[in-house]
Amino acid sequence: MSPNQSRRAWMARHAALIGAWGLAHGNAQSQSPGDTLRFPRDFGAHPGTRIEWWYVTGMLRASTAPDELYGFQITFFRSRTAVADRQPPSASRLAPRHLLFAHAALTDVKAGRLLHAERLARWSGPDASATASTRPTTITPITMTPASHASLNDTAVRIGPWHLQRGGAPGASLYQGAWQDDDAGFGLALSLQATQPVLLQGEEGYSRKSPRPGHASGYYSQPQLRTTGELQLQGRRIPVEGTAWLDHEWSSALLDPEAVDWDWLGLNLDDGSALTVFRLRRADGSALWAGGSLRRPGQAVRPFAPHEVQMQPGRTWRSAATNAVYPVEWVIATPAGRQAVRALVDAQELDNRSRTGTVYWEGISSLHDEAGRRIGTGYLEMTGYAGRLQL
Repeated sequence: MSPNQSRRAWMARHAALIGAWGLAHGNAQSQSPGDTLRFPRDFGAHPGTRIEWWYVTGMLRASTAPDELYGFQITFFRSRTAVADRQPPSASRLAPRHLLFAHAALTDVKAGRLLHAERLARWSGPDASATASTRPTTITPITMTPASHASLNDTAVRIGPWHLQRGGAPGASLYQGAWQDDDAGFGLALSLQATQPVLLQGEEGYSRKSPRPGHASGYYSQPQLRTTGELQLQGRRIPVEGTAWLDHEWSSALLDPEAVDWDWLGLNLDDGSALTVFRLRRADGSALWAGGSLRRPGQAVRPFAPHEVQMQPGRTWRSAATNAVYPVEWVIATPAGRQAVRALVDAQELDNRSRTGTVYWEGISSLHDEAGRRIGTGYLEMTGYAGRLQL
């Protein structure tokens, strides 16, 4: 999916927290070409890798007021710390072998506003005597919150009351999730039903992020998720329905040393197609690597080679808070054709300066054909426009 580690800029946002225990190095595992993804196992966590995320975005419409539109994003992250690689391994169930983090955001399109909240926990991970190769079937939860864990067997990740869990056969996944933050003024309780098979990104789930070998991830998507549920927004309970997109990615390789920032798109098209487009940028703004994919309904995935992807920025928006200038309209050219991308709300900048000093843009956007007709919606992520993110 998106560039490695970009998945919601997590490494950059929380480098200070990770640094308290250190990132895992020597014993962390890597994804390799030819590795076969097996489900439901690979829906679950991969604690042998350094970083991992489950990322859900979508467009919701109020069931009783179709003109009320909302974009939402929820991401659960896992990071393996250096404690996990200590020899001999720590016997303590409280040893912070992993950090779990969750971030939720809601864009109220009609009001033109963005709300967001987050959660953090430590997780001791699977039993210290188990290894990833044994694929243990039990985990040892606990740490900072009473219930914080990530299952190795299937998607089931939780930080306190925030959770995302999958059920059903791999080809008929049903996700249940809930995220509530009274201080931020919003909450979501959603059911997300798969309508299509799992989409393996890159080379059958091996997604390269660099011209150099080794910078890659395991990566699959579940686009076109039929979504229903309830939004709680500043005291209101709003029944909602819409379409969502889920990405799950894991890796032990950091970004290529030349890659400093990225632009990424995941789009559900109205005809049932799924379109992914991304590029990684050098310090001078040129593209170091690019990729993505297209899957038409009932057809095989068409992965994109780097030379097949062009992303041309258009209209910009300047943030009054940070003075950063973001391209909120784009023209993209891929084997899927030539289309325009337009942010539904310009002000979807996530400003984390009060916590980690990082700033980036991520928000709900629409896709238009060359005649200007809207043909899909999805999420656009842009980093580096308010200064380089330090990974």
